[in-house]
Amino acid sequence: MFVSVYGSGPKDFAEVVRILDHNEFAAYELNLSCPHVDGVGVEVGSDPELVSLIARAVRSQTTKPFFVKLSPNAERLVEVAAAAAEAGASGVTAGNTMKALLIDVRTGKPSLSNEYGGLSGGALRPIALRCVFELSEKLDIPIIGCGGISTWEHAVQFFLAGASAVQVGSATLGNLALFNEINLGIVDYLESKGHQHLRDIIGAAHPAGAPSRTIIAGAEI
Repeated sequence: MFVSVYGSGPKDFAEVVRILDHNEFAAYELNLSCPHVDGVGVEVGSDPELVSLIARAVRSQTTKPFFVKLSPNAERLVEVAAAAAEAGASGVTAGNTMKALLIDVRTGKPSLSNEYGGLSGGALRPIALRCVFELSEKLDIPIIGCGGISTWEHAVQFFLAGASAVQVGSATLGNLALFNEINLGIVDYLESKGHQHLRDIIGAAHPAGAPSRTIIAGAEI
């Protein structure tokens, strides 16, 4: 189990982690890129210095692994990820939802009280995949890939791009069996390619291959 944490600054994140840390779970994920809450989302995750401060504050309160969830909206994606890693983050999650908007035609106003929300689902996948590929080329840290994954083929694409693990969200609504379907599909794919382990394909889409990043939360995948 990973515990998701968000806040408006280093003190918030540090305090939440301090309170939770005695519990038994594998790792934290710091949500620094939520697009639908002012002051705790994209504004935070786009600032390398602030991300570094938050990561250092969290690291001061725990020895558990923690991952920083990055926004595909961030212009300085690699710089933000590097700042997080240098400040003690165990890895990154790429990426979060895209900043988007819906308008209610009955009221003539944005559908959400904060106006902007997060676009998830299949439309996000090529963007998230690009984020993983770019980060994997530049940084040697574990990456959790997410965004629009709904089949084992999608998951394999993220592994080939350099992810060590993947998250599945929107596609599981009403279909919790999807997790097992994806797992079995990945196993069949590895066997069909003559691979013994997931590590054999991580980063394989890069021209020269990428360093294997198979350690997530202290346990080998």
